Amino acid sequence: MQGVTRQFGETVAVAGIDLEVRPGTVVGIVGPSGSGKTTAIRMITGSIAPTGGRGEVLGEPPAAFHRGTRRRIGYMPQKFSLYPDLTVLENVDFAASLYGLLFWRRWARRRAVLELVELWDVRGRRARDLSGGMQRRLELAAALVHEPDLVVLDEPTAGLDPILRETVWQEVHRLRDTGATVLVTTQYVTEAEQCDEVVLIVDGRVLASGTPDELRRAAFGGEVLDVTTKELFDAAHLGTAPGIRHIRQTGPRDFQLVVDDAGEASADAVQAVSGDGVEVVSVREHRASFEEVFTELVRRELDGENVTADEVAGDEVAAAERADRERAA
Repeated sequence: MQGVTRQFGETVAVAGIDLEVRPGTVVGIVGPSGSGKTTAIRMITGSIAPTGGRGEVLGEPPAAFHRGTRRRIGYMPQKFSLYPDLTVLENVDFAASLYGLLFWRRWARRRAVLELVELWDVRGRRARDLSGGMQRRLELAAALVHEPDLVVLDEPTAGLDPILRETVWQEVHRLRDTGATVLVTTQYVTEAEQCDEVVLIVDGRVLASGTPDELRRAAFGGEVLDVTTKELFDAAHLGTAPGIRHIRQTGPRDFQLVVDDAGEASADAVQAVSGDGVEVVSVREHRASFEEVFTELVRRELDGENVTADEVAGDEVAAAERADRERAA
């Protein structure tokens, strides 16, 4: 997608999105409800056309998909769209036949996907009689029954319990490992950890994109260390120490350091604090949750501190330099 925009009247749902997805990866489109995720997905699948910009999926504009191309895509919409009067098994069988699966292949795949989403035991129940969570699972089964090359899942884990949510992600990873490309939208920011690449969308704009670790570095400006001392300590004294980008006092004996390299900075931090006659109790790398990452990126956006592609690229260079130093050591 290059500069893709979509307006509904005066409302701009998607504002100039740039997105490139590498084959064989899981890409998570993450953002709060109403941020434009579903609109972006509908343009990717060809359900609606952009009002600006251009895009290609599997080498073709979505509005001009050939039949063979559509058969290579599995799509799970956000809202239930199967047939309420058909049974669970009939719905999956019908979806498989639309994708061109022959009888014996359909028979094997429909059982496999229904067992995956734990619906095989209720295969004779009509779709209208399923709970909301079971309907979501049925939609997922219909999207995966033909083992597509590109899987587009719009909020696949909404309404699912944590155990089944993990099962869905295991299947997503299995699909990726067999060579499929998976696009997933979710408002559960914690699920960003399950993705190879993450695109954060807020108010129809891409706030930041990259791997989960790249976004952590972009959000906080580097790697983060949690330091605890035995006595009271004012961490502002460390402001001139090399490799420290930022200091935040979190308690009378606790503070955080944003550093270029957590491994190198740990020993330097202990030495600097000890030089002030204070004993360090612990130093550990702080792996921020994605709620923290998302909150920090949104705060920076609101404060006008845009997260640029150059920052993420700079973090990639820094990571490569650290890897070179470790290999040399």
